[in-house]
Amino acid sequence: MNVNDTPMRMTLTLDDHLAGLLKRRARELGVPFKEAVNRALRAGLGEATRRRGAAPKTKPHSFDFRPGVDPDKLGQLADELEAEAFAERRAHDPPRRQRSRSRA
Repeated sequence: MNVNDTPMRMTLTLDDHLAGLLKRRARELGVPFKEAVNRALRAGLGEATRRRGAAPKTKPHSFDFRPGVDPDKLGQLADELEAEAFAERRAHDPPRRQRSRSRA
Protein backbone atom coordinates (compact mmCIF):
# COMPACT_ATOMS: atom_id res chain seq x y z
CA MET A 1 0.00 0.00 0.00
CA ASN A 2 1.31 3.45 -0.91
CA VAL A 3 1.64 6.18 1.70
CA ASN A 4 -1.24 8.14 0.12
CA ASP A 5 -3.54 5.11 -0.12
CA THR A 6 -6.26 4.98 2.48
CA PRO A 7 -7.80 1.56 3.03
CA MET A 8 -11.40 1.45 1.82
CA ARG A 9 -13.83 -0.71 3.70
CA MET A 10 -16.45 -2.39 1.51
CA THR A 11 -18.69 -5.40 1.33
CA LEU A 12 -17.82 -7.89 -1.37
CA THR A 13 -19.79 -11.00 -2.33
CA LEU A 14 -17.60 -13.86 -3.53
CA ASP A 15 -18.55 -17.15 -5.09
CA ASP A 16 -18.29 -19.94 -2.50
CA HIS A 17 -15.61 -21.66 -4.54
CA LEU A 18 -13.46 -18.51 -4.76
CA ALA A 19 -13.89 -17.75 -1.07
CA GLY A 20 -12.70 -21.27 -0.28
CA LEU A 21 -9.65 -20.87 -2.51
CA LEU A 22 -8.79 -17.53 -0.93
CA LYS A 23 -9.17 -18.90 2.62
CA ARG A 24 -6.88 -21.81 1.76
CA ARG A 25 -4.33 -19.41 0.21
CA ALA A 26 -4.44 -17.22 3.33
CA ARG A 27 -3.73 -20.26 5.53
CA GLU A 28 -0.88 -21.39 3.24
CA LEU A 29 0.72 -17.92 3.31
CA GLY A 30 -0.03 -17.31 6.96
CA VAL A 31 -1.73 -13.98 6.22
CA PRO A 32 -5.18 -12.61 7.07
CA PHE A 33 -8.00 -13.30 4.60
CA LYS A 34 -8.20 -9.65 3.48
CA GLU A 35 -4.46 -9.71 2.65
CA ALA A 36 -4.94 -12.83 0.51
CA VAL A 37 -7.81 -11.09 -1.33
CA ASN A 38 -5.72 -7.95 -1.90
CA ARG A 39 -2.75 -9.98 -3.17
CA ALA A 40 -4.97 -11.95 -5.55
CA LEU A 41 -6.55 -8.77 -6.90
CA ARG A 42 -3.17 -7.07 -7.34
CA ALA A 43 -1.80 -10.10 -9.17
CA GLY A 44 -4.86 -10.37 -11.41
CA LEU A 45 -4.99 -6.67 -12.21
CA GLY A 46 -1.25 -6.57 -12.84
CA GLU A 47 -1.52 -9.46 -15.28
CA ALA A 48 -4.38 -7.74 -17.12
CA THR A 49 -2.35 -4.52 -17.34
CA ARG A 50 0.68 -6.34 -18.72
CA ARG A 51 -1.43 -8.14 -21.32
CA ARG A 52 -3.19 -4.97 -22.45
CA GLY A 53 0.10 -3.23 -23.30
CA ALA A 54 1.64 -6.15 -25.16
CA ALA A 55 1.30 -6.48 -28.90
CA PRO A 56 -0.84 -9.40 -30.06
CA LYS A 57 1.12 -12.42 -31.16
CA THR A 58 0.57 -13.70 -34.67
CA LYS A 59 1.45 -17.08 -36.02
CA PRO A 60 2.58 -17.21 -39.64
CA HIS A 61 0.78 -19.70 -41.83
CA SER A 62 1.68 -20.86 -45.30
CA PHE A 63 -1.38 -21.22 -47.50
CA ASP A 64 0.62 -23.07 -50.17
CA PHE A 65 -1.06 -21.41 -53.16
CA ARG A 66 -0.54 -23.08 -56.48
CA PRO A 67 1.93 -21.48 -58.85
CA GLY A 68 0.30 -18.65 -60.75
CA VAL A 69 -2.15 -17.75 -57.95
CA ASP A 70 -1.48 -14.25 -56.67
CA PRO A 71 -2.78 -13.96 -53.08
CA ASP A 72 -2.82 -10.17 -53.42
CA LYS A 73 -5.53 -10.46 -56.08
CA LEU A 74 -7.89 -12.83 -54.24
CA GLY A 75 -10.30 -9.97 -53.45
CA GLN A 76 -10.47 -9.09 -57.13
CA LEU A 77 -11.12 -12.73 -57.98
CA ALA A 78 -13.95 -12.89 -55.42
CA ASP A 79 -15.51 -9.74 -56.93
CA GLU A 80 -15.33 -11.18 -60.45
CA LEU A 81 -16.90 -14.48 -59.37
CA GLU A 82 -19.69 -12.63 -57.57
CA ALA A 83 -20.36 -10.48 -60.66
CA GLU A 84 -20.50 -13.60 -62.86
CA ALA A 85 -22.93 -15.32 -60.49
CA PHE A 86 -25.14 -12.22 -60.43
CA ALA A 87 -25.15 -11.99 -64.24
CA GLU A 88 -26.01 -15.70 -64.47
CA ARG A 89 -28.97 -15.29 -62.09
CA ARG A 90 -30.21 -12.26 -63.99
CA ALA A 91 -30.08 -14.18 -67.28
CA HIS A 92 -32.40 -16.88 -65.87
CA ASP A 93 -34.83 -14.57 -64.02
CA PRO A 94 -38.08 -13.69 -65.79
CA PRO A 95 -38.24 -10.07 -66.87
CA ARG A 96 -39.73 -7.76 -64.29
CA ARG A 97 -42.73 -5.68 -65.06
CA GLN A 98 -42.24 -1.99 -64.71
CA ARG A 99 -44.68 -0.27 -62.43
CA SER A 100 -46.65 2.49 -63.99
CA ARG A 101 -46.46 5.74 -62.18
CA SER A 102 -49.81 7.41 -61.83
CA ARG A 103 -49.91 11.12 -61.48
CA ALA A 104 -52.44 12.59 -59.12
